[in-house]
Amino acid sequence: VFRSTESLRTWKSEIANVLRLQFCKTSDAEFQKVPPRPKCTIDNRVTRVAWLNRSTILYAGNDKWCLDPRVVLLSNTQTQYSIEIQNVDVYDEGPYTCSVQTDNHPKTSRVHLIVQVSPKIVEISSDISINEGNNVSLTCIATGRPEPTVTWRHISPKAVGFVSEDEYLEIQGITREQSGDYECSASNDVAAPVVRRVKVTVNYPPYISEAKGTGVPVGQTGTLQCEASAVPSAEFQWYKDDKRLVEGKKGVKVENRPFLSKLIFLNVSEHDYGNYTCVASNKLGHTNASITLFGETEAQAGQRKREGRVEEGGRREGQRGRGRESGVVRQGWVRRAKKEEGGGERERERERETAHV
Repeated sequence: VFRSTESLRTWKSEIANVLRLQFCKTSDAEFQKVPPRPKCTIDNRVTRVAWLNRSTILYAGNDKWCLDPRVVLLSNTQTQYSIEIQNVDVYDEGPYTCSVQTDNHPKTSRVHLIVQVSPKIVEISSDISINEGNNVSLTCIATGRPEPTVTWRHISPKAVGFVSEDEYLEIQGITREQSGDYECSASNDVAAPVVRRVKVTVNYPPYISEAKGTGVPVGQTGTLQCEASAVPSAEFQWYKDDKRLVEGKKGVKVENRPFLSKLIFLNVSEHDYGNYTCVASNKLGHTNASITLFGETEAQAGQRKREGRVEEGGRREGQRGRGRESGVVRQGWVRRAKKEEGGGERERERERETAHV
């Protein structure tokens, strides 16, 4: 009844010729809720009609020829002949042909079903911990139709743009500044991009960033501080004259945090003054710094604290009042100049009176 040699022939008639039917898959096993519905527009001259997928007959009139339960007949009227494909899969992609018989002349119209699949990341590197200076390789494999574009970027306030526009990210000689989260994004304009993150931890030996001596009067509380940056976090130890100071020693308290250690003297005596050594270490190495606890009078300590507050206040005031600074200085200079000018005039007048006498 149907001539396959005519399946690719086009003609001018009432048959609707749909060039492309697009259908989107939204996840690994779930498609859009609206299934594709190939449709033919026909008239009363049509005597026989059928839908074919490639060379397989799906429906002939009202009779179902295929065994696939997902293919159903929607309508078979004098003006329309349409089927529906439910739960469409990527294997359903391809040509679908509507073949009709009119006045003993077969005619066909083809519709091509394109199945689009949203991106999905199927493989990505695990979180990694690596020593500074080593090389890092990250992988992000994604699937989809069309094939998705994969990009990598470093989630960091200092990072700008993409660090890689490929499935693979290579970092040569990684530094501590390059630690943090790396985000893989896969997109193909079918659905919203999918993103996954990999955490990269960069290990490095301790670096003491602050160790400053302090002066404390006898009988007061004194504190020496040692700050160190390290991954993993540094462990701290305190020494005086090559002798380690341990927690619990009378009058001495040690407070350790991940990046900070404090040596606290509850009641400073003359014996406590001197040089102390802070040692910071982790599995990658160690470093140390010398810190001095020195004596001073209460008056000196009070003066130093006041100077510290004045200096700090001056910095804050300077930040708030830079815009007014030049005007304020100029006004003060003018007042001083006028005062000096007035004083000078009075002095000259007294000199004239003395000379006259």
